[in-house]
Amino acid sequence: MQVLAARAASLNRAAGAPQIPSLFFFTDPARTPDPCAAARRLPRGACVVYRHFGAPERARIARRLAAIARSSGLTLLIAADPELALRVGADGVHWPENRLTPRSSTRLMTVAAHSYAAIARAAAAGADACVLSPVFPTQSASRRAPLGLFHASQIARMSPIPVIALGGVSAKHASLLAGRGFAGLAAIEALSA
Repeated sequence: MQVLAARAASLNRAAGAPQIPSLFFFTDPARTPDPCAAARRLPRGACVVYRHFGAPERARIARRLAAIARSSGLTLLIAADPELALRVGADGVHWPENRLTPRSSTRLMTVAAHSYAAIARAAAAGADACVLSPVFPTQSASRRAPLGLFHASQIARMSPIPVIALGGVSAKHASLLAGRGFAGLAAIEALSA
């Protein structure tokens, strides 16, 4: 985790995007059954994106994550639910690409993107950053084909807003992203173990 955090911080400095966290942890109901335990292990300054998508205990877990974020110096984004984000005092909202909504009253808004066109739509909607995926092969349930390092780098370099790399990101892959236009890293398994 420390290697990923250091590499993410280096990418963020090079991209000149200090307003955006450099390291993002995405929760996943199947792959991170205890998102609170994983959040407690994150380094100060990291971002937790809580993707509850209809979980029955979502409000309770969101409140717990908000308390952990406040006490640990983390940023908390709630996926696709600005009302819940406001209720628990989260820092903002993360939108899936297919559910993008214009900017709400939250401090920070990120959007998932799988192409340059999606990044352009997110920028037009007022997003602060995009999470581009999958850059490398991944175990994600979406089973999208990886963009590949070259194509993902082209997209990141053309983007009008900071781009965070997600999808198969590990300590090994993180070093390959240096100098390629990314402002940070995102992961699920690599940050939950």
